[in-house]
Amino acid sequence: MVENVIFDVDGTLVDSVDEHAEAWRRAFLHFGRDIPFAHVRSQIGKGADQLLPVFFSEEELERIGKELEDYRSALYLREFLPKVRAFPRVKELFQRLRQEGRHLALATSAKGDELKHYVKLCGIDGLFEAKASQDEVDQSKPHPDIYEAALARLGKPAPAATAVVGDAPYDALAATRLGLSTVGMLCGGFSREDLNAAGCRTLVKDPEALLRRFESNPRSWPWEETRAEATSKDEGRR
Repeated sequence: MVENVIFDVDGTLVDSVDEHAEAWRRAFLHFGRDIPFAHVRSQIGKGADQLLPVFFSEEELERIGKELEDYRSALYLREFLPKVRAFPRVKELFQRLRQEGRHLALATSAKGDELKHYVKLCGIDGLFEAKASQDEVDQSKPHPDIYEAALARLGKPAPAATAVVGDAPYDALAATRLGLSTVGMLCGGFSREDLNAAGCRTLVKDPEALLRRFESNPRSWPWEETRAEATSKDEGRR
């Protein structure tokens, strides 16, 4: 039985992927690099340490990397963070899991100020036992550092008793390196194919669907699909 759940935040609990992508795109443009939105969006889920080298050379990053990252952070906080909304029933999901004795943690590439805002937005302050953010680790996803830190703060539970919930392939890739299974959340906008290829064990639409799955069968949660979910998936393939 899964007793410990580590949640990603951006794209998993809050609808912020497009906002992050546009903030990066505008920051790149400010520094003379015009990159299509879709290309930038495909990299969201990584921290700046892993995202920037996709678009800039090592020499360029040595010269402008810190300034670019600071510009993007300020732009995001000023123009995009106020637009972010929580996905439905995040608070209820956390409350129900806690009521049933599950131990919860957050593991995210979001920086400290962003994470505080997201926790307040979702109404989950006090409903998780641990958190790990990009500020606290050397490398962001798809490296496993953030999940490793979250596991340590949960008391180093067994991988078989722990699940990761995330919306990006980078969540699954990072979790797999630690022997953790991942629930892929489709609400972040990544495709089923990309999430499956990255190693997600199962897919759900959003936090509300994950809550329904728990209410249907808490003991086998989150791996066993409900009949309604399976039917919906089959219909979506027709």
